[in-house]
Amino acid sequence: MGMRGKYLAEFVYGGIDGSVTTFAVVAGAIGASLSSSIVLILGFANLFADGFSMAVSNYLSVESVEELHTKHGHAKVHGKTPMQTAFATFLSFFIVGFIPLLFFVLALIFPLLEAGKFAYSIIATGLALFFVGFIKGEVVGKHKIRSAIETLLIGGVAAGIAYFVGYLLKGLA
Repeated sequence: MGMRGKYLAEFVYGGIDGSVTTFAVVAGAIGASLSSSIVLILGFANLFADGFSMAVSNYLSVESVEELHTKHGHAKVHGKTPMQTAFATFLSFFIVGFIPLLFFVLALIFPLLEAGKFAYSIIATGLALFFVGFIKGEVVGKHKIRSAIETLLIGGVAAGIAYFVGYLLKGLA
């Protein structure tokens, strides 16, 4: 496995979770009719905290596998260190996970985007999920379009759930 696929698991796992969870936060906040500043606060809190949590979980998982293999006298499994995989997971989570927030940030700079920022966020996040799923399918040898659609649907369902919950609970705000 060359560099092309060395960190595929981290890219896919981090990217999908980053975009899905951040967009779910955005969708839930919009469903609850919260302000854009709240969307940004919650979205960035999710990016950093959940990204850190995923990176640490990845680190501990890879470290545990390495310890298990060392205990049984085996060499490193994939030639990746726990710190490398944790960093790759966090970076993917953060970069792809920022996409649902992109148009909310841009709307602060370009007021013309204000009215359509959630719609633009939906489109950009959908494209990001499709792209990550397509790459996953290409590298692992699965049907690329099927993999892309599956990833897009997972993200869409999660966002729909979050929006609906936000809508139901908006009276609490």
